Amino acid sequence: MRINAYIKIGKKYLFKGLNVFLPTIRAKAIAILFCGVFVGLVVYMSYASRAYSYLLDDPDVCINCHIMGPFYATWKHSSHGRDTVCNDCHVPQDNILRKWYFKGKDGSRHAAIFTMRGEHQVIRAIPESQVVIQENCVRCHTQLNTEFVKTGCVGAKEIESGEGTTCWACHRGVPHGGKTSLSSTPNSRMPFPESIVPEWLEKELGTGNKK
Repeated sequence: MRINAYIKIGKKYLFKGLNVFLPTIRAKAIAILFCGVFVGLVVYMSYASRAYSYLLDDPDVCINCHIMGPFYATWKHSSHGRDTVCNDCHVPQDNILRKWYFKGKDGSRHAAIFTMRGEHQVIRAIPESQVVIQENCVRCHTQLNTEFVKTGCVGAKEIESGEGTTCWACHRGVPHGGKTSLSSTPNSRMPFPESIVPEWLEKELGTGNKK
């Protein structure tokens, strides 16, 4: 009963507020139209960008952006391609909250840069990503790093200052074969996602495959 009373009071104040800001039927209709357009754009952009796929650990998700093609191709043909996925190296694995925070933050940064075409011809990991990669190198190769060579773990401060030696300072070809240029694998075949643009529209725009 108390919950129903709260709902009733909430509705009352909601409609009062709407009548203050949208006093006429025309104003309400325009607001509903804009809300519909906004929701439609959000749904379409989520579908077009395959936003749902980023909840997974599937490596194919990374080539939703064609820019990541060379990195996918070199990973796929490396020894790491048999036993790891992209997130095993590039996302924190020690804490689920840190993992999803980093994944969201780093993914948003990538999306913004790639959408605005602000990427460099040669892509390198930023210091924050380097820390995560180094942690995962040590995590996967714990025995090697603690019993055989005892390298320990290089932290964020050492990486940012350049004082520490990361694993890839020596193992430069792991796992991307030393290829960091966007044009390094021009003939590789990759499972890029199919275009969502209808065939008739591609034909009108002249962007479809010419036969």
